[in-house]
Amino acid sequence: MNQSRINTKPEILYEDEYFIIVHKEPEELTVPGRGPDKMNCLMSRTALFYPEVYNIHRLDQPTSGLVVIALSKEMQRSLSILFQDRKIEKEYIALVEGQLSEDSGIIELPLRADIDNRPVQVVDREQGKKAITRWSVVEKLDSCTRVLLKPETGRTHQLRVHQKAMGHPILGDRLYNDKVPDDLMGELKLHAMSLKFEHPVTGELVSVRKEPRF
Repeated sequence: MNQSRINTKPEILYEDEYFIIVHKEPEELTVPGRGPDKMNCLMSRTALFYPEVYNIHRLDQPTSGLVVIALSKEMQRSLSILFQDRKIEKEYIALVEGQLSEDSGIIELPLRADIDNRPVQVVDREQGKKAITRWSVVEKLDSCTRVLLKPETGRTHQLRVHQKAMGHPILGDRLYNDKVPDDLMGELKLHAMSLKFEHPVTGELVSVRKEPRF
């Protein structure tokens, strides 16, 4: 993570007494990793400005976008149930290699961890866990395509693996795109753009959107 951001307050897109929705920067960890060099993260930054913060979900380190953070244990449980029950509508924007032949579709490819090459995930139709992604073309560019991705499940690296399986890996994906140098950082063109769900307390629709920088 950029050292200049360590003590800065994350961008807040939504806030009430129960939870906040913040923007995670690309290459920023959502929660602390292993080792003292990975203690700085979105949660640690947020904790500097709120009495209590509780993690509910996370984005891959290179992915930017919206993250929900609870401000109490009770709200952490309530929001976690919404995520588990797939009652959170999520939309991502990605830039993928090449031109897609169709305008929309559904990817249903089960995924599991590659036990010999963690954290890489692989498609496994026999032993993998159910993974579903809806996609649609937003814009066709010269050598790539901007796509809208709507995951119906939340498997590790789901969008990244599904795009690779389609033959159109996400630009800058150093795990699933062979065209990216191993040392390339901060170039994954994947952004968690919007979240919609029913507020666990008020019942009102919470709808937050943050456009990508690419």
